[in-house]
Amino acid sequence: MNRQPSPVPRRRVLLAGAGAAAALAGPSLGASPARADGRHRPRAADSLQPYASYWFPDSLPSGTPGDGITWRSLAAWQPGTDRDLAFNRSTVPLARRFTPVPAHTTARAGQARISALAAFDHTAGNPSQGSATADTYAPTHWALLDELVFWGGSAGEGLILAPNAPLVDAAHRNGVPVLGTVFLPPVAYGGQLRWTRDLVRRDAAGRFPLAAKLVQVATVYGFDGWFINAETGGGDAALAAEMQAFLRALRAAGAGQGVRITWYDAMNRTGQVGWQGALDDLNRSFFQDASGPVADSLFVDFRWSARSLADSGRLAEQLGRSRYELWPGVDVESAGWDTDTDWDAILPEGRDQVVSFGFYRPEWTLQHLPAGRTPGQFHAADDRFWAGEGAAAARPGGAGGWRAPATAVADRSTLTALPFATGFNTGHGLRWYEAGKVTSEAPWSHLGLQDRLPPRRWVVHTEGQHPDISWDFDDAWRGGSSLLVRGALDAPATVELFPARLPAGAATVLDLTHRLDPASGPVTVEVAVATRPAPAPGRPAPYVHLPAGTLRPGDGWRTDTVRLGPLGSGTLHALGVRLTGRGGAAVAWRLGALAVHDGPASPAAPGGLRVTDTAVVDDAVSVRLAWRRANGPVRHYELHRRLPDGSRRFLGGTCGTALYVPGLRRAGTEPAAEIEVRAVHELFTTSEPARIQLPW
Repeated sequence: MNRQPSPVPRRRVLLAGAGAAAALAGPSLGASPARADGRHRPRAADSLQPYASYWFPDSLPSGTPGDGITWRSLAAWQPGTDRDLAFNRSTVPLARRFTPVPAHTTARAGQARISALAAFDHTAGNPSQGSATADTYAPTHWALLDELVFWGGSAGEGLILAPNAPLVDAAHRNGVPVLGTVFLPPVAYGGQLRWTRDLVRRDAAGRFPLAAKLVQVATVYGFDGWFINAETGGGDAALAAEMQAFLRALRAAGAGQGVRITWYDAMNRTGQVGWQGALDDLNRSFFQDASGPVADSLFVDFRWSARSLADSGRLAEQLGRSRYELWPGVDVESAGWDTDTDWDAILPEGRDQVVSFGFYRPEWTLQHLPAGRTPGQFHAADDRFWAGEGAAAARPGGAGGWRAPATAVADRSTLTALPFATGFNTGHGLRWYEAGKVTSEAPWSHLGLQDRLPPRRWVVHTEGQHPDISWDFDDAWRGGSSLLVRGALDAPATVELFPARLPAGAATVLDLTHRLDPASGPVTVEVAVATRPAPAPGRPAPYVHLPAGTLRPGDGWRTDTVRLGPLGSGTLHALGVRLTGRGGAAVAWRLGALAVHDGPASPAAPGGLRVTDTAVVDDAVSVRLAWRRANGPVRHYELHRRLPDGSRRFLGGTCGTALYVPGLRRAGTEPAAEIEVRAVHELFTTSEPARIQLPW
């Protein structure tokens, strides 16, 4: 979205491209990172590279597509002919969540929730399984999100976007549903009314074939529904009535599969595009009609006011719906936490919250940083956006200031079953680590490999100075990052990590893998465990502290196991650590892994490893590999190359059973490249490998 100065109020629309917004006058709520001038980020020459799927409803644009773009018709899509389906299918089920006692006195449970419309790459160039860079938007504040929309679409590329599997896998692991996008752009940005008519066309039996097709795509790909944004002008009341009937058919077709619909406040019942900035008589039929719900939620256009939101909430309740199913848009694309927002219209202090809200383009936390940015800089900005900064994280800002979501919205957790483990891996890194050793020097990103991470950034209880806590990418136990606590510990400091409802018995143990940086003073570490919840919002849980040893510089990584049996059987409501320094000396303590379990476990090995396709690009070989799913519980799979000297090099990982591996080159005079795939358990133990030889 682009803000354009004007002497009269401008409406904002979901845009067909950032380039177009600068060149064309007109209202728009911006959208795709794809450029409207036809120039796109170059795609790899490798024909095997899989990308996230995108389509037009049926008829295609005239002319020829630009470089790296393939025009496809959703009406013609069939799973059996989708050559990239294995790389785009999510396999992680949507986890169930609970709401713990809020970390802040101002955070409300059961009221406002948050939707986010985020663009992760260009419409036509979004890799299916991550990429060889750490410079990527890697969201981690899942605990505050209720819905994530995979944002994009453009008239020159495609209008219907299915989210890529790594994003869905990461979100599902944290209990967040992910929606694909159906974008019917404004005429000023290449929109054609025929695409709207294609979408809602009936067959000879009066059914809506593309409603069934959208449900099929979501079900086969493994995501949760669709954000539908109809902004092409020129329609009439008859077309609006067909759109409303299409939504009802989509809802009916997807009911058994849990498919959700969010409708954007653009087209109204007259068929015209008239952004209301409210739920009102002109758009209510797309949200609720006499037969019941039509859409699960409504993303309200940015022209809202305090009065329109209050009226909208009342109307939702009159219709028998929750006022918190309304997401008024907060456009943070250009200004992030400096965005001028009337927060009191949504989150008034001392009263019930009025509605929920939706962030438009929160990936600003990455994109506003200068060239040469690091993953650590991105996460520092992202934590500030969602949780606040310093003391501000403990209370909401005043009118006109940034109101960090964590201070208003209760976080949620998926920690309800054993085993639970985390390596504090954020889903990207400058290199890949296993057991504290580097097994790949290449930067990488793959959100499907992201661990469940502490949801509260950062709640510390101490009578002394608060240490600095951050994600760090200079060293890790497993994956690409670790949790680094630095500062002069002039008093014991308890760092809250995870709210939980984990069952614990006589055999339950907690494993802590940690170390000190070389310049650190010694630290005594205790595990902080609570068997009862916090007594009130903003209050610490009643922790019991169990010794985990004293670390000294030079010790290296070590794993300490703490028996939780002495606490008795019951439920673990909170997990954390208490750190005690000596004499106020500066410390730098790293937490590389944490696990709670009743005993060790290892997964079965996958089978049927095979090459499904190969290509040669610049004298290097790229391959597509597939295998059979291992029996029993598997978190994900990891692939390595066994080198002639016996060492292993990490090639990649996935939650699915197919992986694209580019750029393999011969090592010395080896007769064949040896590839291994292992199943990885929730405790990060690995199976025996399945192997294959690729002759040179």
